[in-house]
Amino acid sequence: MRFRNRRHAGRLLAARLGEDTFKDPVVLALPRGGVPVGYEVAVAMSAPLDVFVARKVGAPGHEEFGIGAIAEGGESVMDDVVLRLGISAAAFAVLAKREETELDRRVERYRGGSSLPDLAGRDVILVDDGLATGVTAEAALKAIRRLNPPRVVLAVPVCAPDSQVRLGAIADRVVCLAAPQAFRAVGVWYDDFSPTTDSEVLELLALARLRDLSNQ
Repeated sequence: MRFRNRRHAGRLLAARLGEDTFKDPVVLALPRGGVPVGYEVAVAMSAPLDVFVARKVGAPGHEEFGIGAIAEGGESVMDDVVLRLGISAAAFAVLAKREETELDRRVERYRGGSSLPDLAGRDVILVDDGLATGVTAEAALKAIRRLNPPRVVLAVPVCAPDSQVRLGAIADRVVCLAAPQAFRAVGVWYDDFSPTTDSEVLELLALARLRDLSNQ
């Protein structure tokens, strides 16, 4: 299965999610790339959309290589590769601390000082544009679990099979449209996987809030 772009993937994902029943759902998208996908899911389900911010922690000197992740609320996750690289827990904590500045910037930028929607008694659908190692989604899932929603579903268009299995032990359900054995990378499965900008994130969040107000 291939996707034209993130919005197209979101519409297909929404159709799959529509086969399930949710209790007063809230869609939380991982920025930046998860927001266009999550927007389409939220529209199809007539559910509010917000972001849940998580950030990859990169290896020293090779920041593009993720060795863990942090999420708002103080959750952090270390990948098993940390020990294989000889990085101590204390050293990882220092690297994670450095990422907190960007995480806090994104929370303020995207949410503007507002709080998360109240999740009490509401099912949460956490959306991203795909899972490779899945460590960022793992940090987000664990942080959301602390907020005690009755059900947390992780929904992505494409994922690595081993990540789907591992995260299935944390989420109540993982919905993934395609889990190819020859996964390689998320972007391989999109015709257009150009970076999502802050401006696009803010525009989609604003459109979602206007839609919510018009439906009240």
